[in-house]
Amino acid sequence: MATTDRFPRQATTLALAHALSAAERGLAVIPLSRTKLPALRSPHRAEHHTERRDEPPGDLGGGPADGPAAPPCHGECGRPGHGVYDATTDPDRIRELFAAAPWATGYGIACGLPPHHLVGVDLDTKSGTDSTAALRELALRHLFTIPPTVVVLTPSGGRHLWLTGPPDVVVPNSAGRLAPGIDIRGAGGYLVGPGSRTAHGVYSADPGSVHLPPAPCPPSLLRLLVPPPSRAARPGRRPPAGGAHGRGLIQFVLAAHEGQRNTRLFWAACRAHENGIGTELTEDLVTAAVHTGLTAREARGTIASAARMTAHRPAP
Repeated sequence: MATTDRFPRQATTLALAHALSAAERGLAVIPLSRTKLPALRSPHRAEHHTERRDEPPGDLGGGPADGPAAPPCHGECGRPGHGVYDATTDPDRIRELFAAAPWATGYGIACGLPPHHLVGVDLDTKSGTDSTAALRELALRHLFTIPPTVVVLTPSGGRHLWLTGPPDVVVPNSAGRLAPGIDIRGAGGYLVGPGSRTAHGVYSADPGSVHLPPAPCPPSLLRLLVPPPSRAARPGRRPPAGGAHGRGLIQFVLAAHEGQRNTRLFWAACRAHENGIGTELTEDLVTAAVHTGLTAREARGTIASAARMTAHRPAP
């Protein structure tokens, strides 16, 4: 019994150490359970009869889903348990999160956040397809090369490639859209960090990439990852406020499908307010959100929630 009790504590201690090391490199982290999901449950779970996720859980993780009516809480309540929205580089806060989840055996690394604007490319092996060959074929067809970068080996034999994106481009999450067996994790998603222990084994850094930083995403690949703006956003309309960054945020919202709409809108509104274009981009965000199926009232409520949260967030 003593051995059984000791293992989770050792795994949590190791996960915390790895998470703190990642945070030192500017990567925002959260504790994960052995299922690769956030270790801390939502403090609002009793308020909803069912809980859904944006996308099926996978090696790269996911994020919270639409609320039935009111905008979802993304940490404004001040309590932990909001998934990737808890992600932080503050070592004291990281220790608090792990102390609240002593069963955590891994950690997730939030994608899309500064300074790295991380983009994860998951080359899966469980689907029965050769995802590495599929990526190689895409590279040949679209004339790009994956540069030397961080590679994380998964327990199932797959690989995660870490790339960085431009700060003014929002890369959405996707599963199999690029090619069968290739999943992408961008804004609002997370990667399982190397050193994490899951029910299926340990994630580890490829020895050949240990000393490499995440490499910039090739422009040709980036164009494949970012969906084109909807036609509803183009004909006869003025360009969105905020320049290229504003356009990227609008594209991110327009790419949402059911289960992602409020989450994507909230994330985009937070980024807009953090970059000083929140007020001028509000109407464009509302228009894009309505195009995805939200009501204008829901959209404005979510944007107002994002404005409140960013207003109370301490400066880095």
